[in-house]
Amino acid sequence: MSSKTQMCWKAAGAVLVLACNAVSGGAAVAQDSARQPPIIIQKQGSFAVGGTVVKMPGTFHNNKPTAAGQSFHGDHLYAFYQVPQNPKVLPIVMLHGAFQSGRSWETTPDGREGFQTLFLRRGYPVYLVDQPRRGRAGKSTVAAALEPTPLDQLFFDQFRIGTWPAYFEGVQFDRKPETLEQFLRSVTPNTGPYDAGVIADAMSALFGRIGPGILFSHSQAGGPGWLTAIRSTNVKAIVAFEPGSGFVFPQNELPAPMPSAAGTLSPEAVSLEDFRKLTHIPIVIYYGDNIPTEPTERRGEDNWRVRLAMARLWVDAVNRHGGDAQLVHLPMLGVRGNTHFPFSDLNNVEIANLVSEFLQARRLD
Repeated sequence: MSSKTQMCWKAAGAVLVLACNAVSGGAAVAQDSARQPPIIIQKQGSFAVGGTVVKMPGTFHNNKPTAAGQSFHGDHLYAFYQVPQNPKVLPIVMLHGAFQSGRSWETTPDGREGFQTLFLRRGYPVYLVDQPRRGRAGKSTVAAALEPTPLDQLFFDQFRIGTWPAYFEGVQFDRKPETLEQFLRSVTPNTGPYDAGVIADAMSALFGRIGPGILFSHSQAGGPGWLTAIRSTNVKAIVAFEPGSGFVFPQNELPAPMPSAAGTLSPEAVSLEDFRKLTHIPIVIYYGDNIPTEPTERRGEDNWRVRLAMARLWVDAVNRHGGDAQLVHLPMLGVRGNTHFPFSDLNNVEIANLVSEFLQARRLD
């Protein structure tokens, strides 16, 4: 631990006082922290949960080891948690999107406090998840080939920072080169095939371990998020940021597939009984800016045109069956410039305030 890092923490009996963010964030972190009081963390830790064990037949020989007689633990998730002093009853579990990890919710690419810290400040215990076959939960029971495929410019477009190499006018993303550098280095690959069911199983095990809580999901995590709420009654609300796939509908109520310049988005079927489980909890979905209303050849934007449209149909379906779901398109509130990552954009405190208002209105604070 560096001397600078040591200065960020001081012992206070059985607790730690968090006096600043990650030192690597630079001057922006120091300035941000200087305006904030310390956070007292009464408990923190990490663990793996869920997953499976593969056992090979045969006998294990200590001096001539082969696969025979050995086992392999995999397909679990990794969770890191912090509990602030005088915590609220319900913790928040934050599940990342595609090519991401729990890092998504930590310090923002430009060095400000991310949702992890913002909601710790608001009194919530916070659990950050690395999903199965990703990040610190990389032990996959199914093989996958990892190739160093160049995708930086695609992500710039698809995550709606701009149209490479130009930033969108008014985009809520810091334009310093080092910020984009940090953002692109947060990308991490799958170490096994993406499987929404495997993720939902592990997430259900997590909620089984920690008890009732609130689920924050992002992008690709939308689908596993709905499945987790179907499988676990401990999910008491879902806050979904730009769900991108896995929109589940009752088997006989599937909307038509939606073609776009990025491919066709299709709904996914579940039983009516399972779908109705989603009507028992409050759900809010947030989408940001620069999403067209008409088809366009610009792949990165047209990709989100159909996802926003499918999300609207999904919210209508939940409410038609007696649920409490709402979709918030931020530009309609006058909140403009948000990328695919509203929770780490320059206005992420404003986004956190909107989320807090939702949770308070549903008596989940």
